[in-house]
Amino acid sequence: MMEEKKKTGFVDRFLNKIEVAGNKLPDPILIFIILMGVILAGSFVASLFNLKATNPVSGEVIEAVNLLSGEGLLKILSESISNFSAFPPLGMVLVVMLGVGLAEKTGYFETAMKRVIEVAPRALIIPTMILVGILGTVAGDAGPVILPPIAAMVMMKLGYHPFAGLVMAYAATLGAFGANLVLGMADALVLGFTEPAAQLVNPDYVGNIAMNYYFMAASTIFLLSIIYLVTTKLTIPRLGAYTGQVMDDKKLTPTQISALRWANISAVITAIVILALAIPENGLLRNAETGSLITNSPLMNSAVFIITILFFVPGLVYGLKVKTIQSSKDFGNLLSDAMSTMGSYIVLVFFAAQMLAYFNWSNLGPILAIKGANALEAMKVEGVPLIVGFIILTMAINLLIGSASAKWAILAPIFVPMFMYLGYDPAFTQMIYRVGDSITNPITPVLPYLPLLLAFAKKYDKNVGIGTLIANLLPYSIALFFAWTIFTVVWYLLGIPVGPNGPIFLPN
Repeated sequence: MMEEKKKTGFVDRFLNKIEVAGNKLPDPILIFIILMGVILAGSFVASLFNLKATNPVSGEVIEAVNLLSGEGLLKILSESISNFSAFPPLGMVLVVMLGVGLAEKTGYFETAMKRVIEVAPRALIIPTMILVGILGTVAGDAGPVILPPIAAMVMMKLGYHPFAGLVMAYAATLGAFGANLVLGMADALVLGFTEPAAQLVNPDYVGNIAMNYYFMAASTIFLLSIIYLVTTKLTIPRLGAYTGQVMDDKKLTPTQISALRWANISAVITAIVILALAIPENGLLRNAETGSLITNSPLMNSAVFIITILFFVPGLVYGLKVKTIQSSKDFGNLLSDAMSTMGSYIVLVFFAAQMLAYFNWSNLGPILAIKGANALEAMKVEGVPLIVGFIILTMAINLLIGSASAKWAILAPIFVPMFMYLGYDPAFTQMIYRVGDSITNPITPVLPYLPLLLAFAKKYDKNVGIGTLIANLLPYSIALFFAWTIFTVVWYLLGIPVGPNGPIFLPN
């Protein structure tokens, strides 16, 4: 490992400086509190200087509102509870967590990941692990927590260095976070911020949880190939052979395998029932008037709850079969444990909801968006440069603020309206954000998973440092940046919708 450190000394020093700087940032909750104060002060200053902008669509003159006035303070005091309770992401994420949390706590996700890797042919093992990592993002914390140590043990079985499995799985679960074949909690979360931001421009705007799905699904296959190439052509040769003690891993028991089989059968049956309600022309989940499955249909309106059911049912069946659920008390405790992990998110949402409400009431959002759009138009910054610039900006912010929801809560009220004034649909803006937000995830020092990855690595090399991990993760972020950015630009130039009711440009 000493030779490796000499080769990557500059990278280690540079990224360690980023880590130190990132650790000095306050907690995201405090960041939102600070932003609330900044918005209040900004509303006062903007009102004092009579800041205004003209809506290019309606011609309406929008003026800044002073929230530190008597009327503004009363509004802040009287509507704080409704700001929180009516905040769209809160209900969606908590409901999805009922299903995802139960599937995780019963052990269904972990067993499913292990089984897929166990039964895959040797030539497909590495691609399979990458695919499982990308798909594992629907399981929330399960992917970056469970898959890296499993992948490390599998790599040792194949004769490779276990670190290759650790960094590959970590990069797959986090670097490709914006790609998937399955809709999940992340889709509901970003929509919850995109929709109210778009409504600053168009109060009637309604998005849907699947509006990035075409791009996400295509990106899954594309990024699988990129991560595979980096792993086989760079990571594995660079790390070389492992000379330490090979650790024995526990195989799945017959009971776990049987339980997984029944859980998967239950998931398939549940999916068939949903399809039976959706596919027929008079299906219950279609729009009763138009027959559409997408536009204002029960399928899309209930998508969050349907996703919850698709995770909840197999998680419940698995728990019953392996006896992690033996009584109603066990069932209740598992659900409570799953929801208890959302405590910090709920606190974060309270302050995020207030910040967004203040931003909305002050009119600073649409004013900044209009003036920003006008400035971009004057500089002729649009199209490809605009897309690439927004991706790079999001990547940079991600190095300092790890939480995807925290970043999008800050950026959405500015960039969604700004892009709308330039003619871009909110679904496209959201998609660009998700690309930038994913790329630097593997090397972001402020995510809680990196110290965990280091703990896994120390099982194989007690002297390993975080710099070694970053040095091996950095090639993934670099490759993802160039490849995924080019992929996004080509998608844009071809004019392909990013998902159902997710065009690139706003309809005329």
